[in-house]
Amino acid sequence: MSNDKVTRILKRDGSLADFDREKVITAIYKAAAAVGGHDRALSEKLADEAIDILNHAYAPPDMPSVEDVQDVVEKVLIENGHARTAKTYIVYRENRRRERERKSSKKTRERPLPYRLMYENLVWNLDHSCETIEKLNQHVRSGTIADLVTEADATYSENVARAAEAVAATEGTRLIIVAGPSPSGKTTTTAKLSNRLKDLGIETVLLNLDHYFFNLELHPRDEHGDYDFETPEALDLNLINEHLGELVEGRTVEMPQYDFKTGKRTEATASVSIKPDQVILIDTLHGLHKPLTESIDDEMKFKVYIETAPILRDEEGKFIRWTDIRLLRRMVRDHAHRGYDPKETVGHWHYVRRSELKHIIPFIRDADYVLNGALPYELPFHKKHSYGHFPGFIKAWAGDRKRRDALMRAERVFEVLTRVKAYEDESIIPGDSLLREFIGGSIYKLH
Repeated sequence: MSNDKVTRILKRDGSLADFDREKVITAIYKAAAAVGGHDRALSEKLADEAIDILNHAYAPPDMPSVEDVQDVVEKVLIENGHARTAKTYIVYRENRRRERERKSSKKTRERPLPYRLMYENLVWNLDHSCETIEKLNQHVRSGTIADLVTEADATYSENVARAAEAVAATEGTRLIIVAGPSPSGKTTTTAKLSNRLKDLGIETVLLNLDHYFFNLELHPRDEHGDYDFETPEALDLNLINEHLGELVEGRTVEMPQYDFKTGKRTEATASVSIKPDQVILIDTLHGLHKPLTESIDDEMKFKVYIETAPILRDEEGKFIRWTDIRLLRRMVRDHAHRGYDPKETVGHWHYVRRSELKHIIPFIRDADYVLNGALPYELPFHKKHSYGHFPGFIKAWAGDRKRRDALMRAERVFEVLTRVKAYEDESIIPGDSLLREFIGGSIYKLH
């Protein structure tokens, strides 16, 4: 293609190589052939579409990396309806990544691009016929949602197991961090990760950083009386670093205890210490925020990031927003376990979004492993718990210019839930499911 701007490619070792169109064609053709496709002309057409995207995205001196090219190829395969080929291509990339990790004694980092989570989730949903709200409703009507719950939970557990294997393969780790936006499922993921690491011969000691929140009255309040406790500075960073350093040195610390229903630390503390062969495990919203753990050398940390990346469309083809799923989770959890009115949760959500856009999302690339905590079956259960609250929110905020953001969010989520068919029987959700972290009934100690 004579008008190509992409003539060079950045290899994984940092060197540059000539961009080879034929290699892109061959990669697509091999993935298609693995699922019975042998159309060379179609492979060329798809390759050229991917190259055209790259030509619009890059221009000298900027050149794409190998991973950038592969990400675009996955995007083109998915958007052109070749989900099976895309799945094969994704599996091939993952196997190659693992092979590189086995050959290297150093820690290697998976590029935590949202596209990867999106592709894997979309392919899974396509394979299980749950990529749209209507198809999800069909599972509810036919009773096959129980099978969907079983298979989705098994996939999530497998993802956590792979994260544990990545931790176990990394030498010198003294601190494992499970980070992610609120509420992405960090607590359940942390519990499952700890159990899996134990199976692999690694014993962990949990340090719940939620207990390091300052008392609620120390946080600023807005005109509605709402506290902003979503920033990293809402935590006692100095005390966290002091305790982490002491623990790694083998000393015992007195960890504070925080009561979310009162918004204050209690007088009680919990004695915590670690043995030389144990590893600290923390679950925290701001685990990727460097000042949070700056007392620990970076080579001693392994950072797991969990995102809620569902790929689900309505009948108009619009994708459900990731943040809306998390909002529903938090509404249920905070009402049941932290004494918050669901209206307060929705009205407070702008603080959540502002903080994660500033303090979390920009640093996803610092993670050592990224996994997806989205559950394709959860909306029918969220409808049961949350749907009835929204008409009151919408009525209360109608015409209030200061609550325009909350009103728009409430109307959007209410419209999504209106399209979803509720499912009442929660007995089909096992006690170790991530969804139990929010609706209650988890086998893990969560709150």
